Amino acid sequence: MNTRLMKLIVVAVASVAVLGGCASSMSGGAYSRGQARQVQEVQMGVVESVRTVKIEGTQSPVGTGAGAVIGGIAGSNVGQGKGSTVGTILGAVAGGVAGSMIEEGVMSKAGLEITVKLDNGRMIAVTQEADEQFRVGERVRVLSGGGVTRVTH
Repeated sequence: MNTRLMKLIVVAVASVAVLGGCASSMSGGAYSRGQARQVQEVQMGVVESVRTVKIEGTQSPVGTGAGAVIGGIAGSNVGQGKGSTVGTILGAVAGGVAGSMIEEGVMSKAGLEITVKLDNGRMIAVTQEADEQFRVGERVRVLSGGGVTRVTH
């Protein structure tokens, strides 16, 4: 593998890692700047069920673009003349698809779907990052405000 390709691979991996640091948290304990100092409605309830789910990751142009560049360079090493051009195109397409899939996989998170029976009798389900454990029968708080709902202890 030539050094140019190695440098591109390193840049692509670093881009996806940086992108991972920019992902917004789906944690019940994480608040955005806009949510700070905002009134939230608090309701009490009991956990009826907890189910493990996968929260899909983001798919930005970074993973697709990095994969396309790497695939295109790798494909350009196939054949000569028109064969090299076709290899570049096919490599770029395949690399773009692979890069997008890799980014989505890296960015996905384990989550919980928590079904809560509120004290008023209403039943709701909230999906959030699995950073806190909940048990059936446990008393919890449900916080709602600004289009966001979360379950906490």
